[in-house]
Amino acid sequence: MGKGRLEAFSDGIIAVIITIMVLEMRAPHGHDVAALRPLIPVFLSYVLSFVFLCIYWNNHHHLFQAAKNVNGRILWANAHLLFWLSLVPFVTSWMGENHFAALPVSLYGVILLCSAIAFTILARALVHHHGKESELAAALGDKLKGDRKGNASLILYLIAVPAAFLSTWISGAIYVAVAIMWLVPDRRIERVLVNKGE
Repeated sequence: MGKGRLEAFSDGIIAVIITIMVLEMRAPHGHDVAALRPLIPVFLSYVLSFVFLCIYWNNHHHLFQAAKNVNGRILWANAHLLFWLSLVPFVTSWMGENHFAALPVSLYGVILLCSAIAFTILARALVHHHGKESELAAALGDKLKGDRKGNASLILYLIAVPAAFLSTWISGAIYVAVAIMWLVPDRRIERVLVNKGE
């Protein structure tokens, strides 16, 4: 079956998630700079989550540009990813409102970890559907062995989740490091798209 509806649905869901996050930020009652100070953690958590959602949207777009079609397994794998991403506004708000307390920061990492696992499952489902000889398989290879950034992200999230109870600064630094690592989309997919002339 075609991939257009899945892409459009996913784009819409991610747009709604971002909209919900920005609506969670409430304007202060004061009119001076001091009134903005309590909102700094809320704003910082929003920025971090916005970047993560844009990274997922960007890589999702690249992944499906390299895909030709989808099946039911891919639809469910995509829904699984969207489920975890849909929880980002909740953990973002909880983390920001509680000024980066340990439990919210740790749960934020759990959601990022589960989102990363879900994206890996989606990529594997696409490779399985298109076959080992497909351009998508050539681009992604063995996701367990060839995906250095993906594997590094999973390991870093596994470190960050319990580290939040020692120092939320460590966890926050790990989340920022992973985001920076993913600002450039998966180059393996880009190389395939360039070779195809897309």
